[in-house]
Amino acid sequence: MAFTGRELRSTLGEDGTLRLSLEQVTYDDPAADEVIVRIEAAPINPSDLGLLLGPAQVDTLRTDGDALVFEVPKGRLGSMKARLGQSMPVGNEGAGTVVAAGADAAALMGKRVSAVGGAMFADYRVLKARDVVELPEGTAAADGAAIFVNPLTALGFVETMRRDGHSAIVHTAAASNLGQMLQKICLADGVPLVNIVRSEEQAAILRDIGATHVVNSRDEDFRAKLTDAVAETGATVAFDAIGGGSLGSDILQAMEAAAVRKMTEYSRYGSEQFKQLYIYGALDMAPTTLNRLAFGFQWSVSGWLLTPFLRRAGMEALGAMRQRILAELTTTFASRYTRTIGLAEALQPDVLRAYERKATGEKFLIDPGRG
Repeated sequence: MAFTGRELRSTLGEDGTLRLSLEQVTYDDPAADEVIVRIEAAPINPSDLGLLLGPAQVDTLRTDGDALVFEVPKGRLGSMKARLGQSMPVGNEGAGTVVAAGADAAALMGKRVSAVGGAMFADYRVLKARDVVELPEGTAAADGAAIFVNPLTALGFVETMRRDGHSAIVHTAAASNLGQMLQKICLADGVPLVNIVRSEEQAAILRDIGATHVVNSRDEDFRAKLTDAVAETGATVAFDAIGGGSLGSDILQAMEAAAVRKMTEYSRYGSEQFKQLYIYGALDMAPTTLNRLAFGFQWSVSGWLLTPFLRRAGMEALGAMRQRILAELTTTFASRYTRTIGLAEALQPDVLRAYERKATGEKFLIDPGRG
């Protein structure tokens, strides 16, 4: 039995425009080791926006029938040559019900599953049986839709900290769904965590779940408070979702200032404490500014991505992480959504502008069957 449904596609044209549209797709019978999943919930993550909108200038949005069209600045096209002309499906992860299964995957028929693998902003998705995770009986699709990107990232931060030889963490945009998960993990695992937020409302969210160290980057004495928190926790590794601007530099400077407090002799090269800043997001698209003379010479700044981390971690570590996520699905790794939208709603200009803001505390969920 063939299934026909819609897929949300992003196409970057040779003419320098980016087009978002819903395309009809027909799915043939699954192979022996495949399943067809009717998607019932798919979260919109910042990483999804990176593919959905890519280099587009959002304020150039215009409609073309049911599609949305954006202009792409010429200076941003150079790094996008590999995707010119391609109609790319969007959506990293989601959950739904298996509506067709190959002979080797028959046990999954009718089961609610979660998966990561792209093209999840759609009515249906064909997947290898090995790539789906059967959800516990009675789990709602919304509860199982986001068990990969944010939970594995939060667990990956703690595992990276341990593997790198650090003992405490600094995290930015800390009141996000991911940030709340990280705080819960750190409380359970006894890992000191310094949370950086941008408002007292965000600080309250974290304190309500047990956070001890929360600093507001908009306070006049932010840098002093950050240094005190770093000194108290001993944090020497940071994971930065902001990316642009000078916040990363402020964190390294606070780590250095905390280390200098313990020095008994002056060194022109700063402290011997190694400090690591990982940038894993781009909530601020501005260039990253580093005041490198403010934090000595023992430091490193690099990117952090989930997929390369999982490859390094190996299957045994990934298996253990998945088991923990399933066991704590509605507690530690629960995602909170501020709005659920249908697949067609995702292409309404006002709705797109709302989820594109990536505002802390706001998270959108796509339910393709809605509307």
